[in-house]
Amino acid sequence: MIQETYSKNRSLKEVSIETDLLIVGGGLSGTCAAITAARQGVKVVLVQDRPVLGGNASSEVRLWALGATSHMGNNNRWSRETGVTGEILEENLYRNKEGNALIFDTILIEKVKQEENITLLLNTSAFEVAHEGTQIQSVKAFNSQNSTLYKLSAKRYCDASGDGVLSFLAGASFRMGAETIEEFGEKMAPNVEQYGELLGHTIYFYTKDTGKPVNFTPPAYALKDIEELPRFKNIQADHTGCNYWWIEYGGRLDTIHDTEDIKYELWKVVYGIWNYIKNSGNFPEAENMTLEWVGTVPGKRESRRFEGLYMMKQQDIIKQNKFEDAIAHGGWALDLHPSDGVYSALPSCTQWHSKGTYQIPLRTAISRDIDNLYFAGRLVSVSHVAFGSTRVMLTSAVAAEGVAVSAAYSILNDVLPKETVEKEHITKIQQALLEKSSYIPHLKLDKSKYVSSKAKVSVSSELNLTELRTSENWKTLQMPSAQMLPITSDQKELSLRVPVNASEATTLEVTLKVSLDPTNFTPEKVIGLYSKEVKEGSQHVDLTFDVSELGDTYVFVCFAPNTAIQLNYSEDRITGILSVFRKENKAVSNFGEQKPPADIGIDGFEFWTPQRRPEGQNIAMQIKTPLFIGKKENLNSGIIRPVQSTNAWIADFEDNQPTLTLEWEEAKDISSIKLYFDADLDHAMESTQFGHPESVVPYCVESFRIKDENGKCIFQTETNHSTLCEISFDQPVKTSKLEVEFDRKNNSTPVSIFDFICN
Repeated sequence: MIQETYSKNRSLKEVSIETDLLIVGGGLSGTCAAITAARQGVKVVLVQDRPVLGGNASSEVRLWALGATSHMGNNNRWSRETGVTGEILEENLYRNKEGNALIFDTILIEKVKQEENITLLLNTSAFEVAHEGTQIQSVKAFNSQNSTLYKLSAKRYCDASGDGVLSFLAGASFRMGAETIEEFGEKMAPNVEQYGELLGHTIYFYTKDTGKPVNFTPPAYALKDIEELPRFKNIQADHTGCNYWWIEYGGRLDTIHDTEDIKYELWKVVYGIWNYIKNSGNFPEAENMTLEWVGTVPGKRESRRFEGLYMMKQQDIIKQNKFEDAIAHGGWALDLHPSDGVYSALPSCTQWHSKGTYQIPLRTAISRDIDNLYFAGRLVSVSHVAFGSTRVMLTSAVAAEGVAVSAAYSILNDVLPKETVEKEHITKIQQALLEKSSYIPHLKLDKSKYVSSKAKVSVSSELNLTELRTSENWKTLQMPSAQMLPITSDQKELSLRVPVNASEATTLEVTLKVSLDPTNFTPEKVIGLYSKEVKEGSQHVDLTFDVSELGDTYVFVCFAPNTAIQLNYSEDRITGILSVFRKENKAVSNFGEQKPPADIGIDGFEFWTPQRRPEGQNIAMQIKTPLFIGKKENLNSGIIRPVQSTNAWIADFEDNQPTLTLEWEEAKDISSIKLYFDADLDHAMESTQFGHPESVVPYCVESFRIKDENGKCIFQTETNHSTLCEISFDQPVKTSKLEVEFDRKNNSTPVSIFDFICN
């Protein structure tokens, strides 16, 4: 029993913690930064003011996490995020392919708690910063659940708090609102009076069919006259959760200090919309539906943006500018919303896409004022317009991983954050990121430092693609359809034989297109054009294109729509081989073609996008000029995804148990092995709400064995579901040979691997 008499001198319990890196903010960016830094060997304290991790991706808000793939609605092929971010998405797919936000919470907590170098403080709010000159000395934070006051001291600090509470209290320079067109020459800079300066908040809701009638009596504060909302026509009874992202409000207010007022207004709208759905009589299909969940925390889009050593602008994204200090990639559209949100008569969003992914420089994450402060998440150094793209969660998360590697390097090598952008340091940071499978456009992993680079490599087979085999699957050519194929600089022509089925005599039109930039996937230049007369019935059409001037690149074999023609679709799914279609995806302002006004600094082009599995089969065809897409030399590319080629070793279709062998002239001590499988990076692996057709990436090799020179098995698994498979041995294995035996999943997907490194 505890019993105390009156005292006027009581104080809170105080705990002091010293660490290497203090991260304030446990959204997806802060979480990925913490895990990444801990794995680099530094001690991390992660401070999160909520009871769960994940921020807008958590069960408190329930927004799906997304990034460069843009719901598979843009031309950014194979652009999904990897590294720790990808690891989390794959684990979520394995346990939670249905997209339950509660399960996603558990995965994030588990990932953090598994790292011995991380101290996690949930329900803990930073409220005071002690700083001397240009250095932060310590941070005070209060945990409302254990009534404890923390004093946290670190060598480096990272603000991933969204609103930037740490940076604000430290005195760092920031902006809040929109720049004018005159400041940076951004032609998308908004007309502030008409459009506003800030993106608002949103509260999401979930519904459920109970199987029996459910009544609903709205709270007194529910919004009346829902039909007067400019976005009234968007209301649908079968839309749940994030489909109502357009319930947005607060962009005309202070999106930090007015958040509670914004939340109440959003509740009014949500309950008013649900009352209309249930009680207007216009939605009889909603009779058995109940309101299962309404968010109590609004999803924030925009508040403060802090000034770093560089500020990204519209031009950096649209022109895909290159940076020597690049640490990550982005690819979401420049996505701005009118500040009046749900009450605005303007379109609910304005999304303009670039032709491909872009680089994000480290300098956007380093304070220009505070010597030991990094930024991560949506508060990094970008203009309001550029923020429209960089703000999305998976883009923020992979950039935060780059910040974490820089911070760890800064600590371990005793250099200031601003010094890490110098050539001698940034190259090492970039290589550390690439080794853990992060993607930085135009950069390659340097293989020379690995023991595996000195080995003689042999494989049991290599795929020389001669056909995409036919199946029973015929589809009418209702929309422009294309098969993407990689060609090499030594190829003179591309010769194809395509099976077609015509309901009547007609003309088949086929165009060969390429991107002007071979590292993009926006087909914009016509290389060849055929008009082939076809007769009624089944037949083959022969096509030959001159590709002698192209070099290493992907070509698009484009078939014009014709409802009298059917194409055959193959069951073969192969790394780096993909079909795309000129179709709409209104969720990301893709209407088949981007036609921007002439005065906003945006390019016009066609969208050619893939279909979600189980659709999206390749177009069946014979390739009479075979494509050597699976050669073992691809293992030396240093690129862990298709770009100008497949970049993968792919076994032959007839090879049911492929082997990869590394041999050295003398025995080596092997302590660790990394295998980089195909993560199917064109599939937008949304974290919640969107369901996915399988729990393991289709190209991931689940079963394989590694043997030494004596045939002894030193590692085996039948349950691998990670496309970056990392193996560490307690004691080094001394051997002059490593042989990896892979078990093939099915007859339509040959085994493939991007890289294999060991040390």
